[in-house]
Amino acid sequence: MDALPLDLLMFATLCVAVISGAPIAFVLAGTAAFFGVLGWFLGVLNFNLLGALPTRVFGTMNSETLVAIPLFVFMGMILTRARIAEDLLRTMGTLFGSMRGGLGVSVTIVGALLAASTGIVGATTVTMGVMALPVMLRYGYGPAFSSGIICAAGTLGQIIPPSTVLIIMGEVLSSAYQQAQHSQGNFASRTISLGELFAGALVPGLMLVGIYIVYQFIIALLRPDVAPAMSAEAVSRDMGTDTGNLTALDVARALFPPLALIIAVLGSILGGIATATEAAAVGAMGATFLAGMRIGRRRWALWLAVGGIAVLIAMAAKFDLRLGRPDILALDQTLLVVAAAISALAAIGVAVIWRELGREGILVPAMSSTARTTSMIFTIIIGAILFSLVFRGLGGEYRIKELLESAPGGPHGAMIAVLVLIFFLGLFLDYIEISIIAIPVIGPPILAGGIDPIWFGVLVALVLQTSFLTPPVGYTLAYLRSVAPRSVTTGIIWKGALPFVGLQLLAVVIVYFAPGIATWLPSKLF
Repeated sequence: MDALPLDLLMFATLCVAVISGAPIAFVLAGTAAFFGVLGWFLGVLNFNLLGALPTRVFGTMNSETLVAIPLFVFMGMILTRARIAEDLLRTMGTLFGSMRGGLGVSVTIVGALLAASTGIVGATTVTMGVMALPVMLRYGYGPAFSSGIICAAGTLGQIIPPSTVLIIMGEVLSSAYQQAQHSQGNFASRTISLGELFAGALVPGLMLVGIYIVYQFIIALLRPDVAPAMSAEAVSRDMGTDTGNLTALDVARALFPPLALIIAVLGSILGGIATATEAAAVGAMGATFLAGMRIGRRRWALWLAVGGIAVLIAMAAKFDLRLGRPDILALDQTLLVVAAAISALAAIGVAVIWRELGREGILVPAMSSTARTTSMIFTIIIGAILFSLVFRGLGGEYRIKELLESAPGGPHGAMIAVLVLIFFLGLFLDYIEISIIAIPVIGPPILAGGIDPIWFGVLVALVLQTSFLTPPVGYTLAYLRSVAPRSVTTGIIWKGALPFVGLQLLAVVIVYFAPGIATWLPSKLF
């Protein structure tokens, strides 16, 4: 019985159960519970190990970094409900639609902007599938080429920050890096922050956008039948604009709000002004204000809220507005009264905006979607923690460590093997399970070999993004299938995605052989 490989059986059972379509959170917890009891019955698992579960769950739920998840999800849901994507796609389509292959390039650019402002793959793919795919098909774009463009643009939310993948990965990667340093006797270990991982993923993400665009222009040049130019009349009719009157001001109106939000969120993180959680709060509030700008009524409330908050920030930066101080001067008392009045006015503005957003059908659906998504993510995390505890208790951690240490090629050979494994795991498991289960186990021995943690994290994110796009079980393909016309079959979607899978693998190879692409910006900023 001691030789029974329960850890391998446990992992195989998980893969089979996931393929069955059962809810992943219950699959993780159920598999862990079954093999935990079996291991205890066979005498190969110390059941007291599970006593660490409450502490681990509490520590994970208490993590400040993971608080950013519901805030970023809320930001994305608000922007999706406020139809920011529709304005962007309409404007970009008008600008580039008359070029050969220009409409596909527009979809890619909009996908990149949405990735940097929402980070929600499903919402981006569905939105562009509903809006852009019918127009692309109507004007002669190849169904496979169109589907591939939309799916590839939708997956950009996996690598371009702020990304839920990077948030979860940043938390576990930092812990794995510390364990790697402790195993080498370095107990004054250096940690990596989520901001460093965001900075490391930014340049590879933008590089991937460039690769997509160059590929589309090449296809448009070589095969104009699958990527034709649209006439000015078609652009005006289908994009809902007048091409003759599209001015720089119209473009600025569409681009400035999301760009301002991106700069406020990512700029504050990369500039060291705010943590990821603080920046997520700014993004959630900023998205709410952007949605408020789209409401024609009671625009005064928006400016009252924005102006009040701006004045409060300026006052707090210059004066001490803390309450309960024993030595408050007369001037401080006056400033506190003024700050309280401004806070009340700003609160009135925010309340009016929230009421109007509720009437427009934006706020309540966004909050409900945020609650469901966040609950799903954290439920999966709890199940993954239990799975990880039992897997380690059955000796899975030592088995994987031995396999990695015996891999040919040293640390780099082991890392290539890990990336290949993660690619295949990504076909069946969600990124949350992979981040919570796989990285804590495979991360320490890989990072102990001298591998840069930021470089490793970016490569893992790129590989997971490739899995998201790979037939037959890529999640993005399923998202597009749910909204695509019947004429665009599942086989056509798969065929269109394959070239972009190749481009994804090209990006992985480039970042692997040129690690500076991932490490240069973090080294300059941090």
